Amino acid sequence: MLRSFLLYLSGASWAKNLISHFFLARRVARRFVAGESLEEAVEAVKKLNAEGLPVTLDYLGEATQSEADAADAATQYIGLLDTITGHNLKATVSLKLTQLGLDISDDTCLTNLRRILTHAARTNNHVTIDMESSAYTDVTLRIFRTLRDEGFTNLGTVIQSYLYRSEQDMAELHQEGAFVRLCKGAYKEPSDRAFPKKADVDANYVKLMRAYVDPDAAQTGAYLAVASHDARIIDTMREYARERNVPNERFEFQMLYGIRNDLQRELARQGFTMRVYVPFGTQWYPYFMRRLAERPANLWFFVSNFFRG
Repeated sequence: MLRSFLLYLSGASWAKNLISHFFLARRVARRFVAGESLEEAVEAVKKLNAEGLPVTLDYLGEATQSEADAADAATQYIGLLDTITGHNLKATVSLKLTQLGLDISDDTCLTNLRRILTHAARTNNHVTIDMESSAYTDVTLRIFRTLRDEGFTNLGTVIQSYLYRSEQDMAELHQEGAFVRLCKGAYKEPSDRAFPKKADVDANYVKLMRAYVDPDAAQTGAYLAVASHDARIIDTMREYARERNVPNERFEFQMLYGIRNDLQRELARQGFTMRVYVPFGTQWYPYFMRRLAERPANLWFFVSNFFRG
């Protein structure tokens, strides 16, 4: 019930207007968000890179309602790619399709994403499409495949293990040799689309993870980003890779900025690619609320700091 309420608040404009203007809320959000400016994000990336941690940068934003705003978001990402090159950062980028105008039209979104991908190819960089709620799964995968078919091989997508459909989606993406970030899922979904129990979500995650890197499967060039903070899942991946001789070149670990920092560094020291998802920007509120909904510990961290003042 608490998770459902927090997810409701993540999309409620009245709550956004109230909470995002509290100084203490902005301060606590800095645990999960690198800052509101590009300069702050660059400094955060430099520190992570110095510790052997590559990054994927997310310029926060979603549900854009005007073509001008969608085009501006694409321009911001092009500038972000230039900044990565200019500062010699070990970083890729991640983005949401609704930020690029998907709610306006598929064509608007495709036009903006092509601009970004073209520039990313010129700067030898990679783009991952973040997955939003299940209402967008079909169109997200359709756009991903459209652009891959156009020759944009520097593009990846996300699959969420809490959806029933994900086993079939992962099997198809494996055959296509796709870059997939596998996460559990952070949106409120109905029980006819998603596993309602955490144990089932976790079990499906492990099943999908193993199948995607299975050394006995056809070698299609498929690559997996294991996006989880769950120590049991991470240990399972490490053990599976060791037992089945899965090369490190077939997968990487990914974690969110500000969560399980010690484990991030441990994985890097062990020789794994451990990429940190680093969000930044003024539109931090929905992202922040979804992080609170994911784990009660995150909510307690927020509340205790809020009342501490």
